[in-house]
Amino acid sequence: MASFVLIPGGWRGGWTFADFVARLKRAGHEAYAPTLSGLDVVPEPSGANINLDTHIADIMELLAVEDLSEVILCSHSYGGMVAAGVADRAPERIAALAYLDAFVPADGQSWWDLAGERFRQLIIERARQDGLTVEPPAGGDLRRRPHPIGSFLQALHLTRAEKPMPRLFVYATGWNATPFTAQYERLRDDPAWQVHTLACGHDLINEAPDEMFEILTRVARDLSLA
Repeated sequence: MASFVLIPGGWRGGWTFADFVARLKRAGHEAYAPTLSGLDVVPEPSGANINLDTHIADIMELLAVEDLSEVILCSHSYGGMVAAGVADRAPERIAALAYLDAFVPADGQSWWDLAGERFRQLIIERARQDGLTVEPPAGGDLRRRPHPIGSFLQALHLTRAEKPMPRLFVYATGWNATPFTAQYERLRDDPAWQVHTLACGHDLINEAPDEMFEILTRVARDLSLA
């Protein structure tokens, strides 16, 4: 059985994957969905000292404390920034990377660089309350939390060549505001990547749970045959 670690996207905590984690566990897998620093139900008093490095360190600590290896590291949206950093810093613990409508950054890129003008403007407008965190977009899940702005702005710094491993990108086609179209068009022609499309909105694990369960457990099955 596989070990899955699921990294939430912006404004979300591990609770967003609770049902999916339970389903993976019922199927016999290990599964973890941590909440990143500053996004707890009762968050830190200030997001001033929280950035992308902080969130990478959160996942690194989970891997170390739980002594996880051969991990299928799954990330959603902003979480792709974190996953790329973790895979760079702890490649010996990662067996496969699954980016679920998530950013796939290169060295030196930030969420701010990749998100597009619409989402950059959203950050500017919703950071006015304290200048340290970004209020969640209007509508949607009421459990979402203010997100530390430093994690959106800090560039990712990669330190080594990529470790060869299965890499998967799932593109959600059912939302007009997607910033992932150019990334999808680039990766679908790259033989190093497996690319899937799902006709659903951005929250694809909760909108298409059966399809996502099949896609991710197939990765686990393929690894067991390698």
